[in-house]
Amino acid sequence: MPARIFLLLFLSLIFSSTTFAMAKDGCGGDCMSCHSMSVKEAEELFRGIGAKVRSVKPSPAKGLFEVLLEKEGKPGVLFVDYSKKHIIQGVMVEYPGLKPVASHQSEFESAPQTSSLDPSTIPVKYAVTIANPKGSRKLFVFTDPDCPYCRNFHAELHKLGAIAPDVSINIMLFPLPMHPDAYDKSRAILESNSVKLLDAVFEGKEAPKPKKESSRNAINEIIKFGNASGISGTPTIVLPDGRIVVGGRDAVALKKMLE
Repeated sequence: MPARIFLLLFLSLIFSSTTFAMAKDGCGGDCMSCHSMSVKEAEELFRGIGAKVRSVKPSPAKGLFEVLLEKEGKPGVLFVDYSKKHIIQGVMVEYPGLKPVASHQSEFESAPQTSSLDPSTIPVKYAVTIANPKGSRKLFVFTDPDCPYCRNFHAELHKLGAIAPDVSINIMLFPLPMHPDAYDKSRAILESNSVKLLDAVFEGKEAPKPKKESSRNAINEIIKFGNASGISGTPTIVLPDGRIVVGGRDAVALKKMLE
């Protein structure tokens, strides 16, 4: 039999077989028929972060589980891929409307994400300013010292200070529930009010243990403000006119946004 005819018959058998038809429907149907994660599995995965797992649901985006956690009475979500080897932290937004979405949305007690706020209401007295405290334009960045996205973005903020010297960059330390060490690191930075220590912590260096109760009250007030304003992930930027931008940007792009 000529090779070409044999190949055509072989392909015909494959594409007409029941087995092939079933495989075609696999990942186009109900993902949960093949992939699942129990609360017990999630508890084992997140054992080290000191948070309680309340629920596991399929995320709005296929390929991920959405895990609802609670720490110190505050809810938060993390995403886990189907291999259960990768954890994703952040806010999921729906394109093109850029509206935050979550399978556990109804279970959050905090206010929904808003697109703007009044900058004068931000508790700026607790900010650590890394560029020109007297700048005519004030930028606020809600950030977590243990957030990998924040660490990358922190370097861009220093670059922004160099190319936009009239901008005051105010860091609002906003430790997330899923980062158990970030709370005390944030307190230590506030107690020192040192940009040098802030930079060192974002570089992964050790922070001293916090000692003052005033720093606890300050961080709690920032967290309370963030939750009430619908800020749930880091980094979150508040522009001088009050617009909220979720996620970091490079220095040049951020300069253009400020202009």
